[in-house]
Amino acid sequence: MTAANLDVFGLLARVREAKPVVHHLTNWVTIYDCANVVKVLGASPVMAHAPEEVADMVQLAGALVLNIGTLTVPLVEAMKVAGKAANAKGIPVVLDVCGAGATPLRDQKSLELLDEVRIDIIKGNASEVARVSGEAVRTKGVDASEVALDLTQVAQALAQARRATVVITGETDIVADAGRLFLVKNGHPLMGQVVGTGCMAASVIGTFAAVFPDFTLAAAAALVTLGVAAECAAAQSQGPASFKERLFDCLYNLDEATLKRLQRVEAG
Repeated sequence: MTAANLDVFGLLARVREAKPVVHHLTNWVTIYDCANVVKVLGASPVMAHAPEEVADMVQLAGALVLNIGTLTVPLVEAMKVAGKAANAKGIPVVLDVCGAGATPLRDQKSLELLDEVRIDIIKGNASEVARVSGEAVRTKGVDASEVALDLTQVAQALAQARRATVVITGETDIVADAGRLFLVKNGHPLMGQVVGTGCMAASVIGTFAAVFPDFTLAAAAALVTLGVAAECAAAQSQGPASFKERLFDCLYNLDEATLKRLQRVEAG
């Protein structure tokens, strides 16, 4: 499968058929939206944070999504327990380095997770990913700052260093591993006017990775799916509130013809 013939609907159909459990230790601000986005795709979300049960919950899951958006030190320790259990089970682990580059604590805990857990997919905006790759950049809270770097090179270098798929979200989403680069050009500016679309993207990526072992193609297909749904939702919306409501409906109703007509993904 290449950028030219990426079967996005085929992977979405796998999700709808397999209904994987996607375990999250995620951002409290957006946890409801992350659960909903997984559910409307046809999968089964679970949001279990207690360190006493996370390893057991992983045994039921097809993927694990970690998001440090509402960071606490005990939560990161629970993430490590869950991540190591996921590694032992052999299921993919997605890490959203939400807010990396904003404070030293976020930088430290992001790197601890990357060092202590086998992370299969690293996801963030431009400044977040640049920061965990070692660049001297800052993040505006959890919003991206301008990064005067070649982001495709940043993504590919981090992918090679960490032996992972790297996703940088933005106007054009970048998906890279050590040998491949994809540019996903689907989406809409209203995505940036709603809190949580970045967190939802990590959940969608985890959902697709749960059913397809090529995590780079899974991530690209996930971002196409979310981006096409956003374009459809924006066409029916008057502003951010109606956009968010329609985004879930459009994801739920996505069909093969719509995805094939609208998907825009290129090899870099």
